[in-house]
Amino acid sequence: MYSQALNAPALATDDSEAGQRFQARIEAEERIEPNDWMPEAYRRTLIRQISQHAHSEIVGMLPEGNWITRAPTLRRKAALLAKVQDEGGHGLYLYAAAETLGVSREELVEQLLTGRAKYSSIFNYPTLSWADIGAIGWLVDGAAIMNQIPLCRCSYGPYARAMIRICKEESFHQRQGFEIMTVLARGTDDQKAMAQDALNRWWWPSLMMFGPPDAQSQHSDASMRWKIKRFTNDSLRQKFVDATVPQGHYLGLGFPDPELRLNEATGHWEFGAIDWDEFRRVLAGDGPCNRERLTARQRAHEDGAWVREAALAYAAKGRNGRTRAAA
Repeated sequence: MYSQALNAPALATDDSEAGQRFQARIEAEERIEPNDWMPEAYRRTLIRQISQHAHSEIVGMLPEGNWITRAPTLRRKAALLAKVQDEGGHGLYLYAAAETLGVSREELVEQLLTGRAKYSSIFNYPTLSWADIGAIGWLVDGAAIMNQIPLCRCSYGPYARAMIRICKEESFHQRQGFEIMTVLARGTDDQKAMAQDALNRWWWPSLMMFGPPDAQSQHSDASMRWKIKRFTNDSLRQKFVDATVPQGHYLGLGFPDPELRLNEATGHWEFGAIDWDEFRRVLAGDGPCNRERLTARQRAHEDGAWVREAALAYAAKGRNGRTRAAA
């Protein structure tokens, strides 16, 4: 989910001999592993991106978890519960990948809970109807897949390997969301109107998920050079639009963009201006649900303290038992 992490402060190029050898490995498409030498700037960039990705998966459980008990059928409840569980697992994989870079999970979680770390702005929008669950699966997870498939070829091995499983599961989530939208779009007039309303509200935030336009994204050059990032924000956004617009037309739904039109010469769908002021406002903490999301995560962390304490006590008991047996 989430190339917004790649728009971080620019980092200096390492022109040392070790830095040049490292860049040669990158150019040769070699994977960098945790025990390999790497520039400090590369390590910090990965920590920032992977941790924001992990935070986004964890916070992303909240908008959908809100609908588990209100899903219309037992089948829908089970599928949504499984999806939310998958997202928790994605966060686990990603925190584990970040830990290989020398940062503790406790430190990363603390950054999230105190508001010092960012997560994808898309999760600060409310889920007002059941159709929103379909729109999230179709649009948000669809955008995530566009971002994440190239990460399977990320130069850092643990991140790339984690993304292989995540992308497989995200593809399932996207199909699940599209199926929900299909049922609604082919249902009653009220159901189709619900689907259209969800598309209207989630379309523009989904386009924002790819991050600022390339002209304003001044700090992704290093990530491209290190092959953490393979494609620019705008190229991924265009690919998403080109894939998604025909799907919406297949559903019989319209897009909330009067400037949307197919350019016959290029084969691309052209779209209107994105409200980047809204994007920056939500990312800065002033979205519809920013405070609600952060409060929910803080409360969950506090409520789960006894579980962490019990797990640590159990692990310590096991270590003591093994020590006595060895003696």
